[in-house]
Amino acid sequence: MSVWRVLLSILFPPLAVIDKGCGSVLIVLILTVAGWIPGVIAALIILNNPDR
Repeated sequence: MSVWRVLLSILFPPLAVIDKGCGSVLIVLILTVAGWIPGVIAALIILNNPDR
């Protein structure tokens, strides 16, 4: 996980997970609309997952 990806996930979480698949982007987008902090947390969790 690069520094740029972490900064992008803090500023605009759905854009940070764009290469992880449509489902991840949709989940992070919904969580970001519901509240900025849940979107950031979800983006960081998805980016930190070594399986994807």
